[in-house]
Amino acid sequence: MSAGFQAGDVAVVIPARDEADRIAATVTAAAGLDGVGLVVVVDDGSRDGTGGLARGAGAVVLRHTRNRGKAAAMQSGANAVGLVDQRERREQPRHLLFLDADLGESAAHAGPLAAPVLAGQADMTIAVFAATVKLGGHGLVVGLSGAGIRRAVGWQPAQPLNGQRCLTRAAFEAARPLARGWGVETALTIDLLRLGFRVTEVEVDLAHRATGTGLGAQLHRAHQLTDVARALAARR
Repeated sequence: MSAGFQAGDVAVVIPARDEADRIAATVTAAAGLDGVGLVVVVDDGSRDGTGGLARGAGAVVLRHTRNRGKAAAMQSGANAVGLVDQRERREQPRHLLFLDADLGESAAHAGPLAAPVLAGQADMTIAVFAATVKLGGHGLVVGLSGAGIRRAVGWQPAQPLNGQRCLTRAAFEAARPLARGWGVETALTIDLLRLGFRVTEVEVDLAHRATGTGLGAQLHRAHQLTDVARALAARR
């Protein structure tokens, strides 16, 4: 852990929409990670009991009354962490560990993502899942993101769309404004590397819900593709 930082210097931010079946387990597991002193869930327009279940599990919960997208949820969560840091008059801002809401109990294995950041060895870490899940066509978006990052900065992450990331507050602020929606991960990688921040990958034993192949899943991937393409076009 770097000089000046103590236990509790990591805040977990979890964007969530309609994750009532997994959110409580995710929050509980994330809250138990070494170094974590705060868990913030951003309920991004859920139509189920996601927010209440997250609150019951111990998270600070913010709610978007309508779905505003992943990047907006990440920004709202980071803003909330900043307000808590100010209220507590912290000398050093908390690092931000972003986790997906559907990790469930596997979120207990996210600790290695924060370790290089806490040690001062990286400004952003990107998770590489040790186990893979069914992509269901998701590979097209992954390929576009990975190839676009490689063209932009000469390096291609193994899992460019992985949303499990830990950032210093300075790195997060340098990347603002965040790219829209599902283009946020692609843009974060390009922007931070171009600015000279240190980015590294960390293998973790995490698992989320397998991607489906139905109409809803296909529409979701179409939105992802559009957002990633837009983020890349803005960075040419």
